[in-house]
Amino acid sequence: MRIRIVDAFADRPFTGNPAGVLLLDDVFPADDWMQDVAMEVNHAETAFAHRLPAGGDADWALRWFTPVTEVAMCGHATLATAHVLHTSGAHEGPVRFATRSGVLVATPAEAGAITLDFPSAPLTPVEVPDGVAEALGAEPVAVFDTGANVGDLLVELADEKTVRGLAPDHKALAAYSTRGIIATARADDPSRGYDYLSRCFFPNVGIDEDPVTGSAHTALAPHWSARLGRDDLTGLQASRRTGLVRTGLRGERTLLTGRAVTVIEGDLRA
Repeated sequence: MRIRIVDAFADRPFTGNPAGVLLLDDVFPADDWMQDVAMEVNHAETAFAHRLPAGGDADWALRWFTPVTEVAMCGHATLATAHVLHTSGAHEGPVRFATRSGVLVATPAEAGAITLDFPSAPLTPVEVPDGVAEALGAEPVAVFDTGANVGDLLVELADEKTVRGLAPDHKALAAYSTRGIIATARADDPSRGYDYLSRCFFPNVGIDEDPVTGSAHTALAPHWSARLGRDDLTGLQASRRTGLVRTGLRGERTLLTGRAVTVIEGDLRA
């Protein structure tokens, strides 16, 4: 079958977050096989999708695997899958994905962008856990639990410089949440094209630092919309690869808009 590597939340190759994408002819194969493929691809996530019968609530079934485990929600691999469906001619217009997080919709937007409609993460303020400042390497301003779908602690830090300068103890961070830590701060200068920035550390799913994380922005969007008083914002994920995510808060949903680029396409022979 065909396998593609797609850079998501990117407008040029070798930026954003790479994801493997496989469009299956039939139902999902064995979990062990999909996990082996994801380990072989060795990117943050590999997406597997198959077409569903017409007339239902969704058009395609979709699952996501990191190199070590299946995850409940993934934004960048959903964007990558929608990009492959549209560019390959397998699907036209909005696509509804049946996932472990419910039905997620991806809609073509302007100039090749795609907008994802995801559930917003419920943010619950929590006390700063003992040791998290030492593990992260910075003192939190505020800490929030992001709920079961995202599974992170969202940690607001003092400023942009602090976020960019983090060099955390990844092993120590694993003790504080299901997946990992979202570190964030307000942008020092919004005229540079983003309102807030983040970095994401996910040791519990085998990812020390994720390049650009769509699911994290379902927590970042409501957090910063409340702080900044606007529903429509732009987030920068300040990883080495970097990527921009345009976010829009719509009630209990978060819209995530970005572009994607296919960089590799070939045959999977296993």
